[in-house]
Amino acid sequence: MNNQTNYRRFKALMSSHHIFCITLTLVFVNFIGVGPLKGAQAVKSPDGNVAITFDIRDVGDQNGCLVYSVAYKNQPIVIDSRLGLAIKDAPALEAGFNTISITSSSNNSTYSPVYGERKTIRDHYNQLVVELKESNPPQRRLTLIFRAYNEGAAFCYTLPEQKALKSFTISSEKTQFAFTDDHTAYAAYSAQGQYSKVPLSKIKNNCERPLTIEINNGPFVSVAESRLVDYARMRISPDTSRPLTLISSLAGEVKANTPYTTPWRVLILGETPGDLLERNYLILNLNEPCAIDDTSWIKPGKVIREVTLTTKGGKACIDFAVEHNLQYVEFDAGWYGHEYNDESDATTISVDPKRSKGPLDLHAVIDYAQKRGIGILLYVNRKALERQLDDILPLYESWGIKGVKYGFVQVGPQQWTTWLHEAVRKAAKYHLMVDIHDEYRPTGYSRTYPNLMTQEGIRGDETKPSNSLTLTILFTRMLAGAGDNTICYYDRRVDENASHAYQLAKSVCIYSPWQFLYWYDRPDSSPRRAGGAGGSNNVIGDEPELEFFDYVPTVWDDTKVIHGKIGEYAVLARRYGESWFIGCMNGDDRHRLDVPLNLLDNERWYIAHIYTDEPAISTRTHVKISRFIVNSSSIINAELPARGGQAIRIVPATAEEIKTYSKYPQKGK
Repeated sequence: MNNQTNYRRFKALMSSHHIFCITLTLVFVNFIGVGPLKGAQAVKSPDGNVAITFDIRDVGDQNGCLVYSVAYKNQPIVIDSRLGLAIKDAPALEAGFNTISITSSSNNSTYSPVYGERKTIRDHYNQLVVELKESNPPQRRLTLIFRAYNEGAAFCYTLPEQKALKSFTISSEKTQFAFTDDHTAYAAYSAQGQYSKVPLSKIKNNCERPLTIEINNGPFVSVAESRLVDYARMRISPDTSRPLTLISSLAGEVKANTPYTTPWRVLILGETPGDLLERNYLILNLNEPCAIDDTSWIKPGKVIREVTLTTKGGKACIDFAVEHNLQYVEFDAGWYGHEYNDESDATTISVDPKRSKGPLDLHAVIDYAQKRGIGILLYVNRKALERQLDDILPLYESWGIKGVKYGFVQVGPQQWTTWLHEAVRKAAKYHLMVDIHDEYRPTGYSRTYPNLMTQEGIRGDETKPSNSLTLTILFTRMLAGAGDNTICYYDRRVDENASHAYQLAKSVCIYSPWQFLYWYDRPDSSPRRAGGAGGSNNVIGDEPELEFFDYVPTVWDDTKVIHGKIGEYAVLARRYGESWFIGCMNGDDRHRLDVPLNLLDNERWYIAHIYTDEPAISTRTHVKISRFIVNSSSIINAELPARGGQAIRIVPATAEEIKTYSKYPQKGK
């Protein structure tokens, strides 16, 4: 990202560029003869619940230190935490500051993303911009930007253009998050790692973000990062100099020139874990608006992976996609040779013999798919991406490919952050959508470049996650944005860990605009997979409940969390048009949860298609389908067995259906 881009970014932060923005500005300037401003400065969210306080204080033997705190409903959440940037071969930007100006402003606007978990998003905040200057030479300047949202708090650093600081290297960040008690946290140490429930005092170095924390006798908070585009990734470590305090850890140095603005450090706040998930759009709000003028080619959808790497298998998947309302077929690793062989050429179709004997006429498959209205996606490993990106993107567009899955990309250091987001922008130039694997976690860039459809950074189904782990991921990792969970259905992993009704529910609960279904499965007309895998157990059958996958969308007009307890259970309701889809996922203990339907139009009748676990059902998946007439006063009683689930599709009922099906029994009858 060049200096000019960063300058435009800074100007955007300082301006009211949104539609319907209402701004009230108070500016205090340090004129000649007027001393520096003193005293704490505060900004509150529009609803008054979130308060950010900034102050300059003497801390220990350092004068003029930058300090902030965050409160929620008058309860301290983050207390007196230091701010600062360590500059290589120069004093840190953390002390000796005076305030030269303070600007307050407000924004209240809405926007409609190209796709998402909700059709319309409100961007409503109050902002405090503090311009600072060192009291002693070289008198470097630093600007802090604080935003208080109803959904949480955010802040970032800007280094304005100045003679005292031109080229520089940030060697580390000194951003602290000091807490009041040894709260419970849900920690993982890699993007696809296991989560553990630990007290804050037990968190180790380089904990992943978002980090969800359960405040004792209070709300939930998640420490997150937004708008990571050309900076080193932030993780979170304990600050050994102060108890119960975390500090931002960068994955390497950051080299830049002024003007320069860092990513946002974010605190999402809510009374419940479900509140956090409903408010995850805060990460999007802190990114720049869509930069693509014509987004008509960007299309969410359901995907089946072609596992045989053959022409016959590709056409079988296309036929299956047409029959079952899927939109894409993806050819994964091996179609252009061994993915980790430096000699493999992603401009050629050269099947890896260890994965498949072929034959694969990919162009014939693409042509067949185009005639049937199905898009083809291709996987490319980072080895080829890093060598051939500028060659393969225009080539794939000419082939008629709709998107690329970037595999095993390098993440963390500034170099690879910058490379990866540039690779997303380059793909947009050639009308190619992108799915990023493996350790990459989103920070909202899909708002700016919505051709970034989804990404991994999640412990997906191929790793056999326990239900309790997935129910932790839902309220931690999924706060960051879409997760490519690679849903399995017929694979033995499902029977080992969960139920099939639970797998149906997962397609609602785990949001991904590209939803990969049947990850290890193949249509019956497809050839047997190489190496003996993908046998009869992985052949997609004709079980009646597959209609749920046929109908379920991948993007939504509205999202509600009805129930949620981290690691234990979740009930999510999502609306698409006039239809509602509800996913109920359960952990290790049986639960009975009421699902009120007061989100329905109170003047209409609906039919609820309910998919439940039932061992007595004679199919290999043991899913029972029940259909009832419901309305807004109905309450569905979700009986969830251990490690089971339930999926519900609710659509407006026809007059004939109202006559045919019984009304859902009222509670207690």
